[in-house]
Parts: sequence; C-alpha cells; structure tokens
Amino acid sequence: MRLIISFAALFLSVLLLQLSTGGVGPLDVLSGAQLGFTNAQIGLLGSAHFAGFFIGCWWAPRVMGEVGHSRAFAAFTAMGAIGLLAHMMWVDAYAWAVMRAASGFCVAGCYTVIEAWLQAKTDNANRGRTMGTYRMVDTGGSLIAQLMIGVLAPADYVSYNLLALLCCAALLPLTLTRLSQPETGVAPRLRLGLAWGLSPLAVVGVVVSGVSGASFRMIGPLYGTQVGLSADQIGLFLAAYVLGGAFAQWPAGWLADRYDRRRVLVGFSIFSIAGCVTTVALSGWGVWGIFIAALIFGAATFPIYSIAAAHAHDWAEDAQRVELSAALMFAYALGAIASPLVTSGLIALYGPSALFVFIAGAHVGLLIFGFFRMGRRPSAAQRNPYVWIPRTSFLVGRIFRRPR
Repeated sequence: MRLIISFAALFLSVLLLQLSTGGVGPLDVLSGAQLGFTNAQIGLLGSAHFAGFFIGCWWAPRVMGEVGHSRAFAAFTAMGAIGLLAHMMWVDAYAWAVMRAASGFCVAGCYTVIEAWLQAKTDNANRGRTMGTYRMVDTGGSLIAQLMIGVLAPADYVSYNLLALLCCAALLPLTLTRLSQPETGVAPRLRLGLAWGLSPLAVVGVVVSGVSGASFRMIGPLYGTQVGLSADQIGLFLAAYVLGGAFAQWPAGWLADRYDRRRVLVGFSIFSIAGCVTTVALSGWGVWGIFIAALIFGAATFPIYSIAAAHAHDWAEDAQRVELSAALMFAYALGAIASPLVTSGLIALYGPSALFVFIAGAHVGLLIFGFFRMGRRPSAAQRNPYVWIPRTSFLVGRIFRRPR
C-alpha cells in the first residue's frame, strides 16, 4: 500500500490524462458529423491522432533528456490543451487534424514521461503490483472517458473546454510530486528490421491489431450513429469494447503461456473474424445486441497485440528488448494511421457494416500468414511470461519486462 501511495501522483496524472485525451476521439466524430464533415475528413482526424502519437513516442525521450521529466511533461500537456481549446475557435476539418495530431503527441509524450518515472522507481520485488495498478488506472480512465461522450455536447466550446481543463489538471499531481526525477536513459533506436528479422508474424500481428483498434476507436462512433445509437449509447458501445478487451487478457495470457503462441494468435484472429460477423449480424437486434457484439469484438481483438509482442520477445536477446518494443509500436502505428482513413471511406461507399468487413479481411490476412509461418520454423524453445502490454510509449517494454 505504501508503494501505491508513493506513486499516487503519477497514477492520478494518468487518470486525468486518459479522461481528457480518451474523450476527444468520439467527441470529434460526433462533432464532425454535426458540422457536416465528410466521412473521409472524420477518418483523417483519427489518422492524424496516431501520426502525432508516433512522432511523440519517437521524440519524447529526446525532449526528456534535454529539459528533464517535469518540464517535458508540462510541454506535452500544453500542446494537448492547446489542441483541445482551438477546436471551436477554428472549425475546419484539416485544422482539426493538426489539433488531433497535437493531442496524439501529448498522449505519447506524457505517457513516455510517466513510464520512464515508473521504470526508474520499480524493481522486480514491486513491479507486478505497480504495473497491475497502472493498468487498472489506465483502463478505468479509458472506460470513463468513453462514457463521458453521453454528457459532452457535440461541436460545443464547453465540451472541449472541459477536456482541456482535465488535460491541464493532469499537470498538477506530477509536477508537484515529491518523487525525485529519475536519470534520463538513452532513447531507443527505431529498427523495424529488427522486429521483422526476429518474428515477421509478430510484426503482421501488431499491424493488424492497429487496424482493428484504431478503426473501432476512431470510426466506431460513426458506425454507431449510422446504426441508430444516441450519443450516450455510443459511449456505452465504446466502453463495452474496452471492457471486453480487459476481461479477455487473463484467458489470453493463460493460453499464450501454455500453448504455441502462434496457434493462440491464429485462434484469436479466428475469434476476431467471428466477432466481426457477430457485430454485423447483431446490428439489427437493438441496442443490447450491439453492446454485446462490441464486448465480444473487444475480447477478440484486444489481446492480439500482447500475444504478438510476447511471441516476438521469445526470440529476442535481453539487449534487444527495448528497441524491439519500439519497433513493434511503430508497426502498430502504421496500421493505426492508415485504417481510420480507409474505413471511413468504405463506410461512405458501402454502409456501416463495411467497417467490420474490412477488419475481418485484415484478420483473414493474419490467419493465412500465421499458418504460413508455422510451416517455416518450430516454436521458440524458451518463452517469456505473457504480459498485458499497453500501447502507450516506446519505453513501456522496460517497465513491463520480467526476468526469465
């Protein structure tokens, strides 16, 4: 308990940051629809967020090294708050894309600072409790952020101002904490070739995870409006997805630690295809049918990133793990940047079900490639324990590592 209290300031900053930045995605979709943005423009907002997120992941360790953790966190938070406040001052889809890139940059930068702090202050004796609490706070904040969409009026200055206030409030706990600032470590190099050389299947898996997650989180509200959900119901729809993903992590880890991880990855890919089919099939079954489908879809798709990452780390040396985590995050970003633009266009052409047809198609590709790779080499002789890895920064691999 004493340990958790000592990290309370960091965890409170995570919660406030998640409430702020987690709420802007669905709010932008509903606001854009009300303001007459095209589907392609709404998709651009989601893509811009992940583009800013990736740039922030890459640049944040260098900023910390130059100005220190607290100043870096303040700078990243200021960028996020500016992006939120400027929305209703300049109502233009392409200007909003720049603002969403600033929000994505803020998320990546702030999480990099927080995770560098946690990594420096934890050891193997307390890592499990600290990281378990961290995941709980982050997931809880994400759930509440989705539910906030029911009370945030679209295209309203007060709504964006509230999110900006929460973003600014995230500054207070971390900058006022008595925890000493840790030394800044060396920023990881970005080597996508390292990840591909160790495990091509893991790279494809995290790309498909990016396609699934970004498509649903960024375009899901657009799908919800077109199947007849109200704003508060869209919040529950997105929250059901997050909740399903959180519940699935334990059985996913149990399976991944006991069976060939490639088979588990293929199995979850089949489950994801079934989840897509279920979502389309239940779209006409009323609100509860849609919620249940979102829960199933989250349970099927959420664990794929962690399973793929665990498979990649089975083939890595200890000295490669940080750079491998960075490379996998980059691969995830590739899928996440492209998919909102593609799926928003498909919805415009073929209707809301096209979102899940596209995601199912991506998982069919993962399924085929998974069977191909299983025929190319045997499973890893030694495996690391499965860890539920959040997709938050390049440094996350350091704090979630476990000794062999």
